[in-house]
Parts: sequence; C-alpha cells; structure tokens
Amino acid sequence: MISEFIEVLMGHTAATIITCLILWVAFASVFSATLGYSRIPYAAAEDGEFFKVFAKLHPTKNFPYISLLFLGSVAFIFSMLFKLSEAISAILAMRIMIQFIGQAVGLLILRSKKNKTEFPYKMPLFPVPVFVAIAMWFFILISTGSKLMLSGLVVIFLGAIVYFIKAKIQKEWPFH
Repeated sequence: MISEFIEVLMGHTAATIITCLILWVAFASVFSATLGYSRIPYAAAEDGEFFKVFAKLHPTKNFPYISLLFLGSVAFIFSMLFKLSEAISAILAMRIMIQFIGQAVGLLILRSKKNKTEFPYKMPLFPVPVFVAIAMWFFILISTGSKLMLSGLVVIFLGAIVYFIKAKIQKEWPFH
C-alpha cells in the first residue's frame, strides 16, 4: 500500500526503493527480535530454571544456538499453521495477559508487601493508574477475540503446571 502511494507520488523507481527499505526493516526487526528472545530461555537455563540444553552456547561464535534453533522452529511451525494476522493477534493476546496485565498485578502485590524504605518509588494517585492500565489492557485483550483469549489462558495454565511440577521436584516455593 505504501509502495503504491509512493509510486503515484514519485514513480516506479522510488516505489521499488521504498519497498526494499520496508522489507529490510521488517527483516531486521524479526531478526533482532529472534536473537533477543533466544536469550530468555538461555538465561533461564543458565540460572537452572529451564531445561539445561538451552544453556548451550555455540562452540565458536558464543551465542545460544539451541535456543535460537528452537525458537526459529516454533516460529516456522506457527507460520505454517496460522495466518500472519492470527499469529500477531495471538502474540498480542499472550503478551497482554502475561506481560502487561501480569506486571501491573505484580506491582500491586509488590507494593503491598514492601514498605516505603524497601520500595521507595512513588506513583501519583497510586493505585488508580495501575487499575486504569489493567482495565485498558483487558479491553484490548477482549478485542483479540474469545478464541485467542482462551488460547492465552491455556498457555498460562500449562506454564503454571510445568512450574509447579518443577517446584515440587526441586522442593521450591510453595513446596519447601
């Protein structure tokens, strides 16, 4: 669409250049996100909180190649099973539930458990902005549709089961 707009304004050559630049930026974004996200399972494995195989580094290039290959494989499978718009909506739904709403709830819990000397940070009108943020993210989550909301809840539930199994085996909270 942008390419067509540029073609009308500046001609075919400019549209081709803009298209190449858009593709370049899109590729760079996906590349950097994949490389960045591969560090999460790696770091968790390094801390002993995830499967040890993900802590392996490439023997000569020193990057978490197992984690990178795994994430690339998962992305490939998802790209074959879902349309791009569905995949983006699913990612958005899970990020809203896990990261955005989860962080806001975590802030409320942290603030309730820490005194002002341990947690000196201030937020004007606290906790009103937190509740407003949770409500706004919840409405955005609803807009993704019930199928994606349910899928996100299933992922969270399965993750919680895995966590509690691991905690039971390693005698960690809440089993210590």
